[in-house]
Amino acid sequence: MSPREIPGVLLVGSPSTSVRGVANHTGRPLPGSVLVVGQLGPELYDTIVKSAAVVCSGGGRTGHMESLCRSRGIPVLRIPHDELAGLVGPVTVRTDRESVTLGEVEPAAQSAEYPTVTPEDLRSVCVVIADATDIQSTNAIQPRVDQVTSFFIREEFVCLSSGLSPLDALRAGVPEAERYGAAIGAELCAIVKELLPGQRLVMRLLDLRSDDAAQITNEVDVDHETNPELGLHGARWLLHEPHYPHAFQALRAHVRERLGPEADRVSFAVPFINDQDEFLRLRLRLDLPDDVPLSVFVETPAAVHSAAEFCAAGASEIFVGTKDLTQFYLAADRGNHRVASSYQTRHPAVMSGLRQSVEAGRRAGVPVHVFALGADVGYYFKHLPTDRFMLCTAELRQLAVDAHDSR
Repeated sequence: MSPREIPGVLLVGSPSTSVRGVANHTGRPLPGSVLVVGQLGPELYDTIVKSAAVVCSGGGRTGHMESLCRSRGIPVLRIPHDELAGLVGPVTVRTDRESVTLGEVEPAAQSAEYPTVTPEDLRSVCVVIADATDIQSTNAIQPRVDQVTSFFIREEFVCLSSGLSPLDALRAGVPEAERYGAAIGAELCAIVKELLPGQRLVMRLLDLRSDDAAQITNEVDVDHETNPELGLHGARWLLHEPHYPHAFQALRAHVRERLGPEADRVSFAVPFINDQDEFLRLRLRLDLPDDVPLSVFVETPAAVHSAAEFCAAGASEIFVGTKDLTQFYLAADRGNHRVASSYQTRHPAVMSGLRQSVEAGRRAGVPVHVFALGADVGYYFKHLPTDRFMLCTAELRQLAVDAHDSR
């Protein structure tokens, strides 16, 4: 019987154009399998990181779990929901054809869709990671990418990889919040041990939307929000959550105690922040001394317009979260495949916002790192006045390989 091919939409690419494995409908970790699921969520973290590929029926290119897959080089393909049940036994996800095939298929050639920019063109690369193994795999890239100066991790990914439930801990009172902070600190210390000399770690403070929080919270009720993307998360949540400052102080104390002078290799970034007022209020609430650096994530149009004010208020770095910024500039939900054609990371309005953020940092002498999907690196490098980018390990590896092969 000839193979049956089901066309879809590629949400996350991969250096390999053909990934084969047994279809996994269980939701449980089966190493090397192809996870088949309606929608990716944080409750599937352990399963996702063990999968060779993912086939789903919902979601967009830049959701949080899709970003996790991108960092690991795990392709994600979206197909119609009524086709999921038919994926049984060995299947092959074809990223070059944006399809999944049942039955035997011919091996595909390697993809050539990656940009022509080389790692040597970049002054600084901040690599987006999910855990310490991503640092190991990044530093093992050959030829070595010396431009990797920092690694960026989300606090919620630290929670997922270590089995922590942040809201359960934070809502249980000060002692539990402090234990939670110390546990996060211990994880960061373990990650720092994987850094090479000259490298550092940046943790983005907890940014749980209510819909994601509900998936990993057991003991407390999570308030339902009709539009979580525009709801109580990021800086506004950090200013609202009573016990987070206790957790953060315990985190910093643990890192200082365990790492000593090496604690300076760990810094923190504020997520989903709009203006200078939020930045200053949060520094005060977290009881950060003036000499302790704090960076910001520019992810909203308001934050773009506040970039110069962030610098003036003492932000040590700016990280431009292109995925969120694109959806808010263009009113196109990054997780909704129905508006995927409107989600354009190179739209003139998006490019204007990126350029404004970079130029504000340059004028103030504050480093600005622009997140770029693999296909956008070359375009951004050509059209933005920056050579500092945030990339995922798999995409950086492909840049290094392509640069080496072209010599």
